[in-house]
Amino acid sequence: MDAPAAHRMSSESDFAVIGGGLIGRLIAWRLAGAGARVALYERGDAQGRESAAWVAAAMLAPLAEAASAELLITELGAASLDAWPALLAQLPRPVFFQRNGTLVVWHPSDRAESTMFTSRLRVNAPASLLQGGLVALSGAALDEAEPVLGGRFQQGFLLPDEGQLDNRQVLEALAEGLVARGVETHWHTELDDARIEALPARYRIDCRGLGAKPAWNGLRGIRGEVARVHAPGVGLRRPVRLLHPRYPLYIAPKEHDRYVIGATEIEGEDMSPISVRSSLELLSAAFSIHPGFGEARILELSTQCRPTLPDHRPRIRRVGDRVMRVNGLYRHGFMLAPEVSRLAVDCALAQASGACADADAFEYWAAGTRWPSLFASDAPQGQTA
Repeated sequence: MDAPAAHRMSSESDFAVIGGGLIGRLIAWRLAGAGARVALYERGDAQGRESAAWVAAAMLAPLAEAASAELLITELGAASLDAWPALLAQLPRPVFFQRNGTLVVWHPSDRAESTMFTSRLRVNAPASLLQGGLVALSGAALDEAEPVLGGRFQQGFLLPDEGQLDNRQVLEALAEGLVARGVETHWHTELDDARIEALPARYRIDCRGLGAKPAWNGLRGIRGEVARVHAPGVGLRRPVRLLHPRYPLYIAPKEHDRYVIGATEIEGEDMSPISVRSSLELLSAAFSIHPGFGEARILELSTQCRPTLPDHRPRIRRVGDRVMRVNGLYRHGFMLAPEVSRLAVDCALAQASGACADADAFEYWAAGTRWPSLFASDAPQGQTA
């Protein structure tokens, strides 16, 4: 238990949040901000090194993600993107946040990928995102948008409304924010189902990600692999996505000439180190965008598995009168976390107030929210909620 003695609670908490990754921290922090007494339990450390959020580019790109995500996800992402600045302003330390857009490019031989990209966006993105949010560039206009890529690409798209942040700074700022709001933090605390059941709290919120697999049918991991490099000679202004039939790549520039490079998405829960093949593909694709990456220094080659449900949607699930589970943010954790955590907190407070005292009341309450399909209640044994 790492919280100072002044923040420890001798009596029963209102809420026990199990799992201190991004979504668990946000929920605990917001509940405490609403005046609840909260305890957070996490098997890892305060830095969040064991969470999926630790290995993330933290791009806030709902329109770009519409190339592979459904309308619900892009709408949630747009609302969350708008919410991030006010949320970050309440944290006790500054977090790198940029809303300078996303640049999408492709090599001439992959021109067909751009047609597929725009077709998917028109199907999966809300009109409000497309209106002025997808700007075709070529020639001098493309070079002006990203001067360091001048002459390397003939065409591209600028998605001017999108953003990004520093994932690890968010986790650290939230850890401090939990203490500032009086949350009782229990880092390095592994809990099995029996210990969770015995926690001294009126309500329990399970945010364990893949740790909740035994309690949630259909939950699975999808492996992601990323490289972090230091490349002073590059100087990208914004995240860049490369359309490619085999190696669709993203490069997210962070502070101090550091870049997060990723692309791979592999079914399975293999947590072993990144493969040589994946490393070569990532770094070769980055070099094809800018030769300065050839002189970059590799800081990390990291892997993690993102908790994913069969429909790739997040879910807020009521399990009886005193348990709620929040899971399934997949590859969209930072993009969706503000809205998902807000809805989860609203639901938890409604349950504590008696507004969701039973399954019927819960369903009625959920139906009145903006995204009722995110909510689920107990399912018969063998079915996925």
